[in-house]
Amino acid sequence: MSDHQLLERLRAEGLDPGAWSNGPGERYAPHAHAYDKVIVVASGSITFDLTARGERFDLGTGDRLELPAGVEHDATVGSDGVACLEAHLPTGAITVARHLPAGAW
Repeated sequence: MSDHQLLERLRAEGLDPGAWSNGPGERYAPHAHAYDKVIVVASGSITFDLTARGERFDLGTGDRLELPAGVEHDATVGSDGVACLEAHLPTGAITVARHLPAGAW
């Protein structure tokens, strides 16, 4: 699915996604957000570790991660870098972290 198609699918859900990208091997230290968020990988790969929960989600192109507010996580970008679409939702809109593989959402 193209970047444009992913963007349109998120917009069809009423979301207003922004885009970001990182180079190979870049890392985000453990942190949490005060809002729920939806992340879709447009290209490349990234691994999210939910540090306090001991969960790991390996995301590739087309995969989606739904992350509730307050869930501490870190992330490591894959060897080819990553480009993502991200939308924020009010706290409580997402109740459980979950990974939806490409084609499953």
